[in-house]
Amino acid sequence: MPISRKDLADAGSPEALVKRILKAEPNLPVPVPIQELCARLGILRIEELDTDGFEGGLVTDAKRSEGTILAKRGGEPRRRFTIAHELGHFLMAHHVPDQPGRFLCKSSDLLRLTAKEGDERQLREVEANRFATLVLMPPHLLREAVAAFREPDLQHVLALARDFAVGKEAAARAYVQYHPERIAIVVAGNGRVQRCYRSLSFPTIVCGVGSPVPTRSRYHSSSHRPNIAGDIAPCSPDLWIDVRRDLRAPGLSEQVYLQQNGFAMILLRLEPVPEESAEERRLEEGWRYRFHSGRR
Repeated sequence: MPISRKDLADAGSPEALVKRILKAEPNLPVPVPIQELCARLGILRIEELDTDGFEGGLVTDAKRSEGTILAKRGGEPRRRFTIAHELGHFLMAHHVPDQPGRFLCKSSDLLRLTAKEGDERQLREVEANRFATLVLMPPHLLREAVAAFREPDLQHVLALARDFAVGKEAAARAYVQYHPERIAIVVAGNGRVQRCYRSLSFPTIVCGVGSPVPTRSRYHSSSHRPNIAGDIAPCSPDLWIDVRRDLRAPGLSEQVYLQQNGFAMILLRLEPVPEESAEERRLEEGWRYRFHSGRR
């Protein structure tokens, strides 16, 4: 691996850093050898973190000439993301730690996708997460992988997680972003919505974070088996999205994947609304006229 810190000179954003890394390492294998990459970029050691309440950390000097990454013991995909996240902190010189020479990151930091305006700490965590996602799942390789999948299916998310050696939720976020269909993935825990990821063309999900999963969702079916993606089946669209009563409702399908500890992923796929025939439009317009005018 020939890459060095010199290849990253003047690159400050997550996107610019990963672009330089991929330029220097055009044949980066999958899964990305993140620990080897760390060693080439100035990380001397990767050690176990035993500080309660934190998932990862970084110890470095003021000039970022070298550093030690701390990662909590756990599943390998989760640990890989933590290492990549801390490498992001190390490489982005504008990331100033809360304590001199020491970053400490909670589990919630490694899930953060947005930051409150003016909150520099949250912004740092968002950028470190963006770097970790991009470096572990390089966009050009991710596009190739997603292009091989046709109909949306949670089995594809599991395949991405396995092939790129990342967590299922990280793979779900990437799948939603790169798949051409109008899809969303809801992460549920103990019967409540925890997080929602949706493509740009998917409408807003009406079930807010913390609200119960709709009672008529397939999530509540007793037929699901843990760690096996269920069948894809139609559901009522108004369970998840706002459906205007004066428009033809789109088709919506659900698929559920039960995980451990009460968690699950729910894939939502929005079907295109079929075009109405001229006769259907004439009848619909006539019905609306009679209804609003009071005629029968």
